[in-house]
Amino acid sequence: MLRSGWYAQELLATFSDELDEVTLQPGTGGVFSIEANGQPIWDRKKDGGFPEITELKRRVRDAVCPERALGHIDK
Repeated sequence: MLRSGWYAQELLATFSDELDEVTLQPGTGGVFSIEANGQPIWDRKKDGGFPEITELKRRVRDAVCPERALGHIDK
């Protein structure tokens, strides 16, 4: 849950104007998935583990505000 909380904090800090909310739902069996606007962004089982924060931010950006630059992450 600590890692999920850190991801949530990072996404809210980066996309404070674009995201209405970030919701954490406790689960069992190592489930870790992220969706934006009903679109799958990351699934631990499908994508193989946990994402690097830069990759996660790119995917969220592409789903919610593709025109936005992410500065050094885009380089």
